[in-house]
Amino acid sequence: MKNLKLKAARAGKDLSQEDLANLVGVTRQTIGMIEAGKYNPTLKLCLAICKVLDKTLDQLFWEEEM
Repeated sequence: MKNLKLKAARAGKDLSQEDLANLVGVTRQTIGMIEAGKYNPTLKLCLAICKVLDKTLDQLFWEEEM
């Protein structure tokens, strides 16, 4: 499942995938894979992303039930 919430939050901060990757210490490809739903990040990485984007874990990574 794509992480459109992460992509929207990143765009809302006017950050590219490369910018976010540099801020949290991973590659651009890692951010791209998280957004595409092809990579399940560690809790540590999730928290780092949340801190940079000023969001909570729930806001970025909680999947709503269908």
